Amino acid sequence: MFVDIANITVKAGNGGNGCVSFHREKYVAAGGPDGGDGGNGGSVVLVTDDNMSTLMDFRYKRKYSAQNGEDGKAARMSGKKGEDLIIRVPTGTLVRDAQTGSIIADLSEKDGRFVVAKGGSGGWGNARFATATRQAPNFSKSGLLGKSREIILELKLIADVGLIGFPNVGKSTLLSVVSDARPKIANYHFTTLVPNLGVASVDDKSMVLADIPGIIEGAHEGVGLGIDFLRHVERTRLLIHVVDVSGSEGRDPVQDFDLINQELQRYSPVLAEKIQIIAANKTDISVEILSGFTEEMERRGYRVFPISAATQKGVRELINYAYTVLQTIPPVAFEVIEMPDDIDVKDNSITVEVENDVYYVTGEAAYNLVNSTNFDDVDSFNYFQRTIRRMGIVDELERLGINEGDTVNMYDFEFEYNR
Repeated sequence: MFVDIANITVKAGNGGNGCVSFHREKYVAAGGPDGGDGGNGGSVVLVTDDNMSTLMDFRYKRKYSAQNGEDGKAARMSGKKGEDLIIRVPTGTLVRDAQTGSIIADLSEKDGRFVVAKGGSGGWGNARFATATRQAPNFSKSGLLGKSREIILELKLIADVGLIGFPNVGKSTLLSVVSDARPKIANYHFTTLVPNLGVASVDDKSMVLADIPGIIEGAHEGVGLGIDFLRHVERTRLLIHVVDVSGSEGRDPVQDFDLINQELQRYSPVLAEKIQIIAANKTDISVEILSGFTEEMERRGYRVFPISAATQKGVRELINYAYTVLQTIPPVAFEVIEMPDDIDVKDNSITVEVENDVYYVTGEAAYNLVNSTNFDDVDSFNYFQRTIRRMGIVDELERLGINEGDTVNMYDFEFEYNR
């Protein structure tokens, strides 16, 4: 099954927590703190794979998580770094942020690589906090949370030229005679159910053509198959608009041409601006309509090539001209929004909610604070109290009407509120 769009959630690994430890060795008095740092969490990395042609793998598995970093150990031993999670995607995949819809990566290059979610940094062990005045720190720092992100993978086939037109006008036949592609061909509508790619040779050069199926009137609204495949036209640089000029189905070729272009315009104005070459197909059946159609299209500024894909008449001239025009068109570039290098960027936002008279405090900053605090150590606990005021947690609790003795929950740590 051809699947060209998928919505998945990726979660990078959390950094390991720092260790609280003191050196213990016979005949060594007051060995001092020797807690090691936690390991960094693994990142989630998207890598292109030329052997993949669909996003089918993401239809059944939608959540991907990298490995967490290990906690630090005694004797200043750092925890092991979490392994990166490598996710392979077809070449030509766009990566969008699900919340904003912005493109954050265009994986159109061979061996492309993109870190979509970075692992959290490991926390410091208590050996890092030793100073001349604080020689026995009894606390460490927790590892940072790995980034979590919901993304949309959107496959846009990498092709230089797109073949567009109504069903059964001969697009698949044209692709089959100019390349080694073997699309399904039959005399009924929607024979082609998935885009087909083929490589056409021009002298010692080549270009990639894509047969874009199912574009009909109303395609931009989901009629037929067009809405599923219009996205694949966006990466092509040049369009060959195949039109049936035989009149064998009683259709008006000028009207068909206009309807297809209306669908392109309604789906994306950028598509309608792409250069088009017209292939007036099926001239082996009839040429009665050809002259009037050619005159009208040339009046509009289009180049028309009368062809017969079935007999290959005029096909070579069409392909040679298309290749010449293609050399004047730069590659398609999508606007990519750069993501911040957020592996160590802290999220200081906090959320306070009340449920059954219990005040629940959540957020990455609150999580890191709780996990970094040794509530049995006076210095560490005093730091905790100062920090919840500095972070605005106390102000938010009071705004919500907390009273003396009410319970506050911060990631399973509960305490009574006292002014």
